[in-house]
Amino acid sequence: MTAEVTQHTDELTELAARLRLAVGRLNRRIRIDGHESIPPLQLSALVTVEQHGPLRLSELARREAVTAPTMSRVLAALDEQGLVVRATDPQDARGVLITLSDEGSRRLNEVRSHRTALVARRLLRLDAEQRRVLLAAMPALEALLVDDD
Repeated sequence: MTAEVTQHTDELTELAARLRLAVGRLNRRIRIDGHESIPPLQLSALVTVEQHGPLRLSELARREAVTAPTMSRVLAALDEQGLVVRATDPQDARGVLITLSDEGSRRLNEVRSHRTALVARRLLRLDAEQRRVLLAAMPALEALLVDDD
């Protein structure tokens, strides 16, 4: 490897480490400061159902990368809170499709609003130039979220 390639690789590794640490810590701060009543896996399942529903339990478990029994417990808790609706699958009467209830939508919007306000307060700590730089970086950050499918 040439010195230039090595330097480029080292810089990329350094950037990746700093970005991972900053995003991870910011996410943790948002969760801690948010005091949400919905645990992270339940919240993630609600978002997945909102984005991809109606879903069967097995599909939701696959998308959340958990086992079916784990997802069954998550759905039981969400159902108990009235955040999801279970309905018979019209394609297969033995199957159940999960959708978001009106209360589930309301609670998701509440969590999002609260978390956005938390981040906005943190953004106020930055000066105008730092906020401009972040705004300019948003397309690149959002591109990191696109899967390689």
